[in-house]
Amino acid sequence: MTFSTYRHAFIAASCWLIGAHAAAAQQFTPQVQPYISVNSPTVALTDAKVIDGTGRPAQPHQTVILQQGRIVQVGPTKKVKVPAGARVINCSGKTLIPGLVMLHEHLYYTMPAGGFFNIAQMPYSFPRLYLAGGATTIRTAGSIEPQTDLAIQRLIGEGKLIGPEMDVTAPYMEEPGMDIPALNTIKGPEEATAAATFWANKGCTSFKMYMHATRADLAAVVGVAHPRHLKVTGHLCSITYREAADLGIDNLEHGFMASADFVPNKAPDVADYPAARQALLQLPVNSPEMKSLISYLVGKRVALTSTLPVFEPYTGREVVLGGGLSALIPQLQERETATWQQNQQKDSASIRLFKKEMAWEKQFYDAGGLLVAGTDPTGAGRTIAGYSNRRQIELLVEAGFTPVQAIKICTLNGATYLGREKEIGTIEVGKQADVVLINGDPEQDIQQVRRMETVFKKGVGFDSAKLFESMQGKVGLN
Repeated sequence: MTFSTYRHAFIAASCWLIGAHAAAAQQFTPQVQPYISVNSPTVALTDAKVIDGTGRPAQPHQTVILQQGRIVQVGPTKKVKVPAGARVINCSGKTLIPGLVMLHEHLYYTMPAGGFFNIAQMPYSFPRLYLAGGATTIRTAGSIEPQTDLAIQRLIGEGKLIGPEMDVTAPYMEEPGMDIPALNTIKGPEEATAAATFWANKGCTSFKMYMHATRADLAAVVGVAHPRHLKVTGHLCSITYREAADLGIDNLEHGFMASADFVPNKAPDVADYPAARQALLQLPVNSPEMKSLISYLVGKRVALTSTLPVFEPYTGREVVLGGGLSALIPQLQERETATWQQNQQKDSASIRLFKKEMAWEKQFYDAGGLLVAGTDPTGAGRTIAGYSNRRQIELLVEAGFTPVQAIKICTLNGATYLGREKEIGTIEVGKQADVVLINGDPEQDIQQVRRMETVFKKGVGFDSAKLFESMQGKVGLN
């Protein structure tokens, strides 16, 4: 190598290092860069209303300084000095909330296989839609392609794909009993132990028990997870909530909609979903039995995940929750619209149970329980990543929570469950710069959460509208 060639190589390397430092040590490929609207070492978000995620009252006229991927200043605009050279964004009339931390997300979507219910991976569209919808951290609460989820986690971290940080859940822990082709199954606690150990070694950081899993299966998975400081959740039916709490489960999915605790003379380790649903329909909303169960779960420190979007009734509501119908490929738009039309005025039982579920979640929260949130983009196909995350906040407010409480549930509470509350979940000095800029005031009108403008992940601002637009008519392909 000649001196001249060496000199040019040195200069090029130096420029790359300077650029890496300026971008808070994160690089992005040309495929990602067009969706980044803010990428400066220091960013000043001035004169914003701040709902900081702690549950404290919102504060008007605040300035938030982001520097090298961290939050370094938060305070009244008149008192915060903007650093020289900062990228200044005037946020007058706008609101800042923390990046959402959502704990029941999937990278797949409902996709029937002939006459069978089935699901198919959406490895490209769903990660970017989650980020577009303000989710900067998600847990994939149940996996059908764990190797794909782990690869996506890596590719996002390397700046090659767009998406949130991910807590990747292992494949479902489910005994045979459901004809879902994509669903993983185990046979007995020995296989549960082997599967949990295998996927923990591969990098999965959480586990999910499913409807036909037994008490012995749950005990086996807890026995693998807890010594590694990993957590176990469940969408249950064979196992009651009380039994699961006694066995050490950390989290229960779908609020109380998956509870079989109220089935008369329930047989141990037997899943009877129709009976469980009927028991919930018959249970009074303010029943002593539910109060007792709530008290028991709170005492055992079992978290509860609200997934209201996947249960939202059809009558008088959106075809796709959060306004995402146009994101689907045309064939799926037709399918969902037809299903919606067929179900108008025919879901009175679902409406009754949905309203009860809202009330029970509020009772759990008011009793001191850790209520976290997710969306579960499966079910009937109306729940789509990103759109449903914003809808979850709206539905919590419909359930009786204040906007400040709803945002805390979707941010700090999720971070607390993941054990990351010192790093993410609130807009506070020292935290990772995960912040969402909303063009409006969700305290005045909660649907203004749909007006997300910029989603900052580790201080890098992604254009929410541009990300949503890039996936129009694409969901269902990949």
